[in-house]
Amino acid sequence: MELTKKRYLLGYIVVILLLAAVRWTFPEVSGTTDSAFPKEEPADETTLTVALPSKSEKPHRILSVPSYKEAFPDTNAVQLVAAQQWGVLPVKNRADAESRKKELVYIDCSPYYHVDRLSQSIPYLVPRAAILLQDIGQAFFDSLYVKGVPLHRLIVTSVLRTQEDVARLRRFNGNATENSCHLYGTTFDICYNRYETIENPSGPHRRQVRNDTLKYVLSEVLRDMREQERCFIKYEVKQGCFHMTVR
Repeated sequence: MELTKKRYLLGYIVVILLLAAVRWTFPEVSGTTDSAFPKEEPADETTLTVALPSKSEKPHRILSVPSYKEAFPDTNAVQLVAAQQWGVLPVKNRADAESRKKELVYIDCSPYYHVDRLSQSIPYLVPRAAILLQDIGQAFFDSLYVKGVPLHRLIVTSVLRTQEDVARLRRFNGNATENSCHLYGTTFDICYNRYETIENPSGPHRRQVRNDTLKYVLSEVLRDMREQERCFIKYEVKQGCFHMTVR
């Protein structure tokens, strides 16, 4: 068969295409790694990054509890036992409280909760109770975040009461008990119908959130704390608060 110029060029093209196909399939045959086929290096543990949650992830559901009274039934008698076990001796008055700072922690400063203006108590707790309050506030923040609810701070309405506070309170509130758990620095009340919105003063206004929605989230957090045996809790209807004692 006569080798014509046309047949030579056709054969040359076929050989080139064949070699290209082989190199594409088996790049290592060239002896070096082509830049078009970079060799994958093993991952270095120091350079690994944690994947952030996808924006498409749905927020967790808000479930609340079936019944507030059933979920938080712990009476004063039940809480008093824990208060006397973990608390300080009853504080006589504010001067006495000032002298007992080695036993008590000042709690009127936290990013997770706001202490209301107090008239019948003072912002002190034993360290065990102060840690519980801080953990509740942080867990509330975390729960709001994963549920897609704007952040709010809890409001603490009652903390340590002196014996003078209790005596004064009983003059106006017949339901106030003389041997209050608040005397021991182990007990505090968290309001369930008021919350403090966290908002950037120079930024856009956050969307409004119903107090009931925040109450549902708070009840889930408190139920978990109670089931972990960290506290006793009583749902107070008239006072509008969760009354709790560390354990």
